[in-house]
Amino acid sequence: MFIFDQILRPMIRVGVIGAGHLGKIHLKLLAENPKYDLIGFFDTNTETSEVLATNNGYRYYSSIDELLGQIDAACIVTPTPFHFEVAQKAINQGVHLLIEKPITTSVNQAYQLVEDAREKNLIGVVGHVERFNPAYSAAASYIKEPKFIEIHRLAEFNPRGNDVSVILDLMIHDIDILLQMVKSKITSIDANGAAVVSSSPDIASARIAFENGCVANLTASRISLKNMRRTRLFQKDAYITIDFLAKKTEVVRIKKAPKNPEPFDMILQTAEGEKKQIYFESPETTEVNAIAEEHNDFALAIEGSKDPNVSFEHGAKALEVAQAIIDKLEF
Repeated sequence: MFIFDQILRPMIRVGVIGAGHLGKIHLKLLAENPKYDLIGFFDTNTETSEVLATNNGYRYYSSIDELLGQIDAACIVTPTPFHFEVAQKAINQGVHLLIEKPITTSVNQAYQLVEDAREKNLIGVVGHVERFNPAYSAAASYIKEPKFIEIHRLAEFNPRGNDVSVILDLMIHDIDILLQMVKSKITSIDANGAAVVSSSPDIASARIAFENGCVANLTASRISLKNMRRTRLFQKDAYITIDFLAKKTEVVRIKKAPKNPEPFDMILQTAEGEKKQIYFESPETTEVNAIAEEHNDFALAIEGSKDPNVSFEHGAKALEVAQAIIDKLEF
């Protein structure tokens, strides 16, 4: 029955709006995905768009309204300042949306899109692609009420993406993940940063405290000499490292030591004299293309099979925290 249902299920007619570096990746992956029928794309740069269409066989639409009239779903991969305007056009046409992060430039716009999509009964998702990173997927089941979290996201300088601050460019990935790991109300945010190359912060650090006692330190930089995307969590009887770049997770767990430990067991004694055993786990990760997984999740949500992993609401909440961090910086 499942195979028969899959055969009968129509492909989702999809289009891409914005054919820059990331837009080209979306186009390629959507063209290869059997869940989708890639109708075409729109971009304001006619010259480069026509070359892209000729070289790759995609159909180029010179009118965004014409494209929206032909599709069921769209990926918005324009520069962030255009997200809101384009999304509203699409929603008015009854088109499901995947918007690259951040969802919009303002919190008010983000929550407006949440309401607009809900009124039209449309699926809206945000491209917080780290949710589909296999390292995070492997770690998720081990995360139990963390008390302290240390997050570093460092990148070498790249002019692409500098239309927004480093908080909206890089740190927002970790803000979204953080809000999934800590299910508690934020009580305070402190932050500092510096603009080194751009007119907005290129490096920033934030400290977020939660009502349940958890504290998280986040650092993001786009002017580093090496790339790093690493999160460390400390919780009762466990230490978890998530390397988003290497796609690996390591877990160090502590339990009461057995009465007769094996010769190679790692045993420590606390100040109170209690003996604990330390043991290590490296959860298996499966190599996946996170953007392709994001597309699959979007398709399943459109088909009604599941709720999306990263809804417009999630994107709006991440943006709200990011904006609170930005407001703490003096620029």
